[in-house]
Amino acid sequence: MDKTYKPEEWEEKIYRLWERSKAFTPRRTKRKKPFSIIMPPPNANGSLHIGHAMFVTLEDIMARFYRMKGRSTLLLPGADHAGILTQVVFEKKLKKEGKTRFDLGRKKFYKDCYKFTQENKKKMYEQIKKLGASCDWKREKFTLDPAISKQVLKTFVKLYKNKLAYRGERLINWCPRCMTALSNLEVEHSQEQTYLWFIKYPLKSHSTITGQERFLMVATTRPETMLGDAALAVNPNDFRYKKFIGQTAIVPLAGREVPVVADKTVDPEFGTGVVKVTPAHNPDDWKIGQKNKLESIRAIGFDNKMTKEAGENFAGLTPGEARKKIIDTLKKKDSLIKIKKYEHSVGHCERCETTVEPQVSLQWFIKTKRLAKKAVKAVRKEKIKIIPKRFKKNYFNWMRDIHDWCISRQLWWGHRLPIYYCGLSGLSDLQRSMNSDLVEKVKNTDKKSKIIDGCGVIIVSLEKPKKCPECGNKNIVQDPDTFDTWFSSGQWPYTALGFKAKGSKAKSKKQKAKLSDFDYFYPTSVMETGYEILFFWVARMIMLGLYRTGKVPFKTVYLHGLVRDAFGEKMSKSKGNVIDPLDVVNKFGADALRMALVVGASPGNDISLGEAKIRGYRNFTNKVWNIGRFILGRLPRRYDHTPSFSLKLEGLTAEDKKIVKKLHRLIKRVDKNLQEFKFSFAGEAIYQFVWHEFADHYIESTKKRLDKKDKAALSTLRYVLMNSLKLLHPFMPYVTEAVWGRIPKKNKEPLIVSSWPAG
Repeated sequence: MDKTYKPEEWEEKIYRLWERSKAFTPRRTKRKKPFSIIMPPPNANGSLHIGHAMFVTLEDIMARFYRMKGRSTLLLPGADHAGILTQVVFEKKLKKEGKTRFDLGRKKFYKDCYKFTQENKKKMYEQIKKLGASCDWKREKFTLDPAISKQVLKTFVKLYKNKLAYRGERLINWCPRCMTALSNLEVEHSQEQTYLWFIKYPLKSHSTITGQERFLMVATTRPETMLGDAALAVNPNDFRYKKFIGQTAIVPLAGREVPVVADKTVDPEFGTGVVKVTPAHNPDDWKIGQKNKLESIRAIGFDNKMTKEAGENFAGLTPGEARKKIIDTLKKKDSLIKIKKYEHSVGHCERCETTVEPQVSLQWFIKTKRLAKKAVKAVRKEKIKIIPKRFKKNYFNWMRDIHDWCISRQLWWGHRLPIYYCGLSGLSDLQRSMNSDLVEKVKNTDKKSKIIDGCGVIIVSLEKPKKCPECGNKNIVQDPDTFDTWFSSGQWPYTALGFKAKGSKAKSKKQKAKLSDFDYFYPTSVMETGYEILFFWVARMIMLGLYRTGKVPFKTVYLHGLVRDAFGEKMSKSKGNVIDPLDVVNKFGADALRMALVVGASPGNDISLGEAKIRGYRNFTNKVWNIGRFILGRLPRRYDHTPSFSLKLEGLTAEDKKIVKKLHRLIKRVDKNLQEFKFSFAGEAIYQFVWHEFADHYIESTKKRLDKKDKAALSTLRYVLMNSLKLLHPFMPYVTEAVWGRIPKKNKEPLIVSSWPAG
């Protein structure tokens, strides 16, 4: 053995050994319950980041541990088509080529984007392999696989039939860059420095007002939306403004007469205590508008330009241009009283970071209240355990306040809605404007037809109808929208395992006799993911899993924290503190990175990671190698091949018995820690034992005995080494497998499929 362990010479070779041994493919057994993890599917549009390395490591530790415990273990890999983000990334690629998606057309765009994700997926899987993940690659899945897509569409059809899916006009988050609706969870908020503009709103009638009160002063951060104002609002308990409730105000520049209404949601401490109500462009205003039956006036269009409703003086301007013009005009009319610096929260598209514009739009929604009740019950009754427990409170709070989920997206990439309309009249104005090619195609199919627009009836079906069931029109148009990515990934556990609804016919008697992956591995054992997507994803998997299968999708949710830099700062490209996991693996080896990610990390808490910590575990990797090198260098070639678990205590010294006793205590401790998801404790305990108890103390103390070829010392060393390698294998699979392969033994099976040591 070389003096130094060289991961670059071993890792690829060992991974090929594991694949050849078919160790990753679960061997079904009736004796023990299976252990299964469905890997959170990384987005198939780029490279892995350090967060991916964290979940790959933790999931692989569990998989290797339970595999060695004799459980039929499945770690199923996959990739997500990642609707919005992939379309953004691919469109950037097209832009560099001087093209847009409209140059390609929808069909070609989808085809090329699919090819792009498949190429990325292959690279991503190679990166996952480099981290040592013992995935069953034969079962690899993609969220756009035909079988998965079919189930995703079936879920929506079922939701619609059960009156849990509907189409409605609501205020949604709109990304002007991605040109699509976003759910609340896809909007990231950050504090931004801006201003409060204090504006005079004249009052129409003064009959009930004393003194010189001829106007109300309104403070706003968005003067450009005043052109869509439908009311002014005050808190009914604010004594300053009670007498104004029911009065009529006039919107400056627009000249529109609007009522002064009362609403308890108005904060008397904000600005002057009087707020303008623009239902079409603010979530709180939308609610006030619904209560008071106010008109929704769209002042800003979906294209991020001022509309005709904003007035001819402002139509066509960007909101920024309109704001400047409005402020200048108000100053000239002496309607702007003052300007004050102000910091507030602004929403941005999670994918492209563009400022989000609330818009009233006709979209598809899912009623989530009923789904949430069962999901809450499952966690409350501990059919699903959440680790750490403190996140249960967050989960319950979010599920209690859950809103209907907007699941339609104005994208070309993803699962297209299985919704059809009789003619063009079913399309919204937004859909018509964004899909002019679709409109023209329908019109050109039958230029003489007078029923191109059709009756607009909605048909939800897995297959395109040949004609309208109501009026017989053959111009059937599919809804151009796609599903929110979280809708398909929310069905990931059961679709990835090949779920088929009851009543589905097996192809043969042999198939009927053989349990499917869904029947055998579902519910899965653990869902391991980041705490930041507990609501994004985990809650939705629970809701949809229960709805579709009647079973919880997993028994335990383990939430890891964010990986931060050595100083505790969040990693970002702008800060230049991003750690590329592949660079680390190439420099220090996968084992060192895995240990650095696990030791010191606790569920639900962020962890700091720097090169010094990784280098420290690189030294430990080399220590393990040299322990093996030292012991194996002293074993005779014709050693008696005594199995590691049958050490005879006769002839052992007190020193030998002491290290064996410590080893057995360690085995029990590590076994317990791993079953309780205490990965850091387990890893730290092995580290301390191997480096200090075994190497620094016991091995050093046996050197004189080894010079005399003491058999008891040799047997003890070999026994402790083999069991230490087994304990360490889930954490550091490569170096342990490399050393294990050099140990003389009758059974030549690789370490990955060896049995877990008994304490």
